[in-house]
Amino acid sequence: MTLEEAHRHCREVSRREARNFYYGFILLPERKRSGIYAAYAFSRRADDAVDGAEPLARRRAAVAVLREQLDAAVAGTPPPDDPVLVALADTIRRFAIPREPLDALIDGVEMDLTVSRYADEEALRVYCDRVAGAVGLVSLHIFGFDDPAAPSHAEELGVGLQIVNIMRDVAEDAGRDRIYLPADAMAAHGVTEEQIKAGAVTPGFRALMAEQGGRAHAFIARGERLLPLLDRRSRMCVAMLSGLYRQILAEIEERDYDVMGGRISLSGGQKLALMARRTAGALR
Repeated sequence: MTLEEAHRHCREVSRREARNFYYGFILLPERKRSGIYAAYAFSRRADDAVDGAEPLARRRAAVAVLREQLDAAVAGTPPPDDPVLVALADTIRRFAIPREPLDALIDGVEMDLTVSRYADEEALRVYCDRVAGAVGLVSLHIFGFDDPAAPSHAEELGVGLQIVNIMRDVAEDAGRDRIYLPADAMAAHGVTEEQIKAGAVTPGFRALMAEQGGRAHAFIARGERLLPLLDRRSRMCVAMLSGLYRQILAEIEERDYDVMGGRISLSGGQKLALMARRTAGALR
């Protein structure tokens, strides 16, 4: 397994599994783009380890294997026939990525094995920091940065994008008996688990979603303070990605928060127009 073959595999995983993510970083220099795709391929593996239908014990074992695989990648001794780990080890070495956010990512996906409800925003923030803020930190090291404020902005942007994901995927997650909306906020708006599982879009549900949308807007706005701290090509890519999620949030708002009737996605034309606008804005 050559490095070129390993990175090519990760690029194909990204293109196949996350087209928005794949095209969002297409403008990066090849070296950084390959690093981003390697990090994504590992995070995809982490998600898949806990999202299957296998018994809980088997999924716990898969998480333990993930930790061993990360040990090998960090040590620079990945199995030579595992393209994701070969590419990840190369990325960690090239960009001096600290281990902590990668450990946090695994901690986050492991939470999905035992935690399916969140009492309040503080509890949900822990989860979002691990599964999304950590990815933002890994990406930031690949982009490169000098300003000490950059990591906190990257984390906040990741959290904002994750809240949008949670809003978009309410029905899908409920089908797997996972509810990521804060329980105290649900109670305040009179929204029950039974209503969510039944796909009921009540006035209380709309108010709850509007509240979460406000949180997403605030996190994304604070996270976008990262943009001027990045080099031009990294700034363009991050601006495109945040713009895609802003547009998904706008679509949710235009539907009056009815996310139960089908997964919201953007058309190819919408994506191209948005990417052009965001790229131009990032250059100013």
